[in-house]
Amino acid sequence: MSLIKSDKPWGFKNFDRELGQDNPAEERIKDYNEFNNSLAPDKLKQQAFRCMNCGIPFCHSGCPLGNQIPDFNDLVKDGDWEEALYVLHSTNNFPEFTGRICPAPCETACVLGITDPPVTIEMIEKEIAERGWSEGWIKPEPPAQRSGKTVAVIGSGPAGLAAAQQLNRAGHNVTVYERDDEPGGLLLYGIPAFKLSKEVVRRRVKQLTDEGVDFKCNTEMGVNVPTSDLDQYDATLIAIGSTVARTFAGMNVPGSDLKGIEKAMDFLPQQTRRVLDKDVETEEILATGKHVVVIGGGDTGSDCIGTSIRQGCSSVTNLELFPKPAEDRHPDNPWPQWSFVLRTSSSHKESEGGDCRQWSIATKEFVDDGNGNVKAIKAHKVEWGEPDETGRRSMQEIPGGEMEIPADLVLMAMGFTQPQTNTFVEELGLELDKNRFGQGIKGGYGDYKTSKDNVYVCGDARRGQSLVVWAIHEGREAARAIDCDLMGHSDLPAHNSHGYDTLEKEVLSH
Repeated sequence: MSLIKSDKPWGFKNFDRELGQDNPAEERIKDYNEFNNSLAPDKLKQQAFRCMNCGIPFCHSGCPLGNQIPDFNDLVKDGDWEEALYVLHSTNNFPEFTGRICPAPCETACVLGITDPPVTIEMIEKEIAERGWSEGWIKPEPPAQRSGKTVAVIGSGPAGLAAAQQLNRAGHNVTVYERDDEPGGLLLYGIPAFKLSKEVVRRRVKQLTDEGVDFKCNTEMGVNVPTSDLDQYDATLIAIGSTVARTFAGMNVPGSDLKGIEKAMDFLPQQTRRVLDKDVETEEILATGKHVVVIGGGDTGSDCIGTSIRQGCSSVTNLELFPKPAEDRHPDNPWPQWSFVLRTSSSHKESEGGDCRQWSIATKEFVDDGNGNVKAIKAHKVEWGEPDETGRRSMQEIPGGEMEIPADLVLMAMGFTQPQTNTFVEELGLELDKNRFGQGIKGGYGDYKTSKDNVYVCGDARRGQSLVVWAIHEGREAARAIDCDLMGHSDLPAHNSHGYDTLEKEVLSH
């Protein structure tokens, strides 16, 4: 269908939601390349035309970054991609990341979504960013002058990178400490290359380097770099994420110490190292020829499934403790709240039968093969009661619901409880406090100050495991807080997201 002038205000009536076609599953599982394809230019414009440019754009309430979604959609409608990029970058340092891996809470809050499929906001965001790279519009933006102030950022995941770029552009000399061999954190080693190409991460890191950010890799504060080195900086920002995984050993499940029961974040980074032609320096974890059981139903579990299939596993089963979500919104879950509905990832679709998930399954015991290796899981089907007045639901085992599942490799993807605190965090004497997943480094929302002067914390290290879009938000906001404290004022943009806490809890609980 050709585009005409009248399509601009009425595109939401004239065009259906459409996404680029993924490469077929049987083809894409042969490698670790990204497999999402773009739409033709006219088709992309049609998708932007579907945005109604609402007077009250509820999509803003869904985005922790406060992306100006109707504005950049309107610019795409007019073919002004460069200005759309400028608007997008005003709130989001890394739209090519969020355009690939964000769960898009903005789309569940889209006004069009009340009656029709929502606008393809995430896809348009990615396409704007990729157009910016291909056209050469994204370039290093070093500061016009330096402030003379120095800041250390510990951790180079999405929070650390966003903070480093903002602080550097404010004129401060920024040094980023990263314990891995190159920057990127979760973006580089935690997310599979088939979802986020590592060249996409590297080109953004190069931009930061060219802007003047100094990256010191293979440096773990408090381990091979003395914590006292931080004394030379005017401020320190901790952005180390929440990396202590929840395990069955902590739940006293029998057999949880058997060989072949592995953490997801020991398994996934190894494959990324292979993709990057790097040595795997620890004992290899491979799914090849094995019956794999992934425990945990979130994004990390999905990533383990896709990676296991590409490694050539014999079978893959995904166990989820909670019940299967409904296909449609429940009346108690109205728009524009995050929708508690069934979501099926590309990795789920790649498994035999198109979905390998089993719902409402409690793991009871791991079975020894006689040589200290796991060979099976004893589990039990459970049922969940109705929520009580606090929203909690009771769980009970279903009589006769016992089962035994073959398992040569068990991958635990059950979330994370806290940041690693037994090194420099402990040496600095920083206070910890409880969050909804365990505990984090105590830091106030808005000022990001820890219990020690001139030391700040942001992202998952402060608030618990979260979304990449939240990490970028907190990195940006922490950078502004530090800039204000160092200079007495800040020209960095501010965005208040206090109202998003409830929304994000909903997204993560799902």
